Amino acid sequence: MFTNKTITFLGAGSMAEAIIAGLVAHKIVSPTQIVATNLSNKQKLADLKAQYGIQVTSNRHEAVEQADIIVLAMKPKGVKDALSEVLVNTSENQLFISVLAGIPTFYLEELLGHTAPVIRTMPNTSAKVGASATAICAGTRARDEHLSLVSTLFEAVGTVLVVPEEKIDAVTGIAGSGPAYFYYLVEAMEHAAAEAGLTEEEAGSLITQTIVGVGKRLQQTTKSPKQLYEEVMSPNGTTEAGIKVLKERDTQNALQDAIAKAIARSKELGSMYS
Repeated sequence: MFTNKTITFLGAGSMAEAIIAGLVAHKIVSPTQIVATNLSNKQKLADLKAQYGIQVTSNRHEAVEQADIIVLAMKPKGVKDALSEVLVNTSENQLFISVLAGIPTFYLEELLGHTAPVIRTMPNTSAKVGASATAICAGTRARDEHLSLVSTLFEAVGTVLVVPEEKIDAVTGIAGSGPAYFYYLVEAMEHAAAEAGLTEEEAGSLITQTIVGVGKRLQQTTKSPKQLYEEVMSPNGTTEAGIKVLKERDTQNALQDAIAKAIARSKELGSMYS
């Protein structure tokens, strides 16, 4: 499916690197089929080339002109200038994949001004270890074959869910931003472990495996999260004591508010282009 196809990343930040790492690790394409470019951070490009063996260039025109698939991975606010600069090097025969939070497909189609298909995606940085939860949706010019191709691309770095575009904001707040919520909680667990006398290595091993176990348990059971945490608790036991504090601090509502805020921000970003 990807034989002899060149994939160019316009932007070389953390999301671009996560996807590149997943594609290379899972041998979806040869590293030489991947090109990364950015505006000014030449050191980042050099690091990507050294670590993954991909091609890099500071010449956006060159990078786009040779591409079959173009991944828009710059900062969202920079997409208009970036596409305006390289528009002469694009064609309707290329496939454009956006990983930009809040940017609707119709806006990208307008910027391109031709009939190239656009697929909007919302992966997360767990793509770097092949464990992203990615949602994708099609622009008006994209066909089933384009969705299939992009699904295959992102299945190499995790799971893929095809959704209507109106649900992408919700996906952004839950799965796109989701890893950060868990890392934030892990940071708190590490602080608590240190205060209790555990070394950094001891705490890291215990916490990491606990999270892996929770993920696997959720994947393999039909029980609800509430049933699962109640399963861990025994009357007047240690877990009940801990959960009591979380309930007193209204932790669930705080997290729900955080997700709602992230979703609202995604919608706010999108409204700037309507």
